[in-house]
Amino acid sequence: MSTSIWRVPGMPLLLTMTALGFSGYAALLPVAPLWAVHGGAGTVGAGLVNGVLLLCTVLTQLLVPGALRRFGWAPVLVTGMLLLGLPALAHGLSDALGPTLALSAVRGVGFGVLTVTGSALVAELVEPRHRGKAIGAYGLAIAGPQILLLSAGPWLVEQFGFRAVFAVAALPAVAAVPAIGLARMLDHVPEQQERAPYVRLLRPMALLTGATLAGGALLTFMPQMSSRAALTFLALLLMNVAASLARWRIGVLSDRFGPSGFLWPLVLLTTAGMALLAWAVRDPRATAAPALLVGAVLVGIGYGGLQSLTLVLTFDAVSRPHYGSASAAWNIGFDVGTGLGSVVVGTVAAGTSFSTALLIAGALSLLTLPTALRRQPPGARAP
Repeated sequence: MSTSIWRVPGMPLLLTMTALGFSGYAALLPVAPLWAVHGGAGTVGAGLVNGVLLLCTVLTQLLVPGALRRFGWAPVLVTGMLLLGLPALAHGLSDALGPTLALSAVRGVGFGVLTVTGSALVAELVEPRHRGKAIGAYGLAIAGPQILLLSAGPWLVEQFGFRAVFAVAALPAVAAVPAIGLARMLDHVPEQQERAPYVRLLRPMALLTGATLAGGALLTFMPQMSSRAALTFLALLLMNVAASLARWRIGVLSDRFGPSGFLWPLVLLTTAGMALLAWAVRDPRATAAPALLVGAVLVGIGYGGLQSLTLVLTFDAVSRPHYGSASAAWNIGFDVGTGLGSVVVGTVAAGTSFSTALLIAGALSLLTLPTALRRQPPGARAP
């Protein structure tokens, strides 16, 4: 990564805020359901914990652009960081399902603010010709905490107890400090005189949905598909590391060569990875480890690379007044694709097998290939 990105005014503050915010999100994603189970909740109740979180995230994402126009950056950023961080400490007061769900709902509001404002700020702070590098750095600030804390959360509970994880999950409240500094640097509040050109966003949204459908399926069902816990851990680790590196490095290549030439190879890579994984899990009692690991890496590269490229395409498709709305659309597309991956694979696997379900998910990702091959129209990059 070029060091110039780190010197862009506001980027160090944005990356710090992002890393702290996503640390809090990642720490509780696997642990909050465990806390509900600790309080006596069943499987359905535990599943509701993150379901409520993501529902409130998506609903909030719809409202963030309007909130920015009405209240400005500082109130929205600071409120979002506090709503994401402080409820983590309150979890320690009760492990009953009702309070756990209520706190997850509040955290979902904070997370919705973080996701929309974070990606919008990349476009606000960095000029278009360096935006790919900035999006890569932003993706690394997101992925780093998730690699460490998504897998380590349950282990931290075993070693140090739930309250230690709740303390880590409160880190977004600390992010209010860089958020204040960041808001003071911004002289532009998104103003929207006309409807955002959502039609122009259909291409990146379709590609993003195909990638996150595959990735979301693996993140949800890998423990059930693999016959060994250690193999599951390694496969998810490799997938997340590959996704992180792809998100980072593809941004640099996008600035140099443009994003369009990398889209179709990443779609094919994702599809090939899903086919390899389907072959690896064909026998539920004996997972083919090498195929599982290679497939996880291939999907990880496509999953991470397409996240960065579709965000570049999203901001290229709109002008500055619409950055907030474009960011909201991208984040909603990400969450919808992730949810579809869980629903499609879970439903098909219940009636057939995980192997068949992965093949179908891979085929759905492959359906985005014509969209990936379509050339970006001249002059699409917005000022």
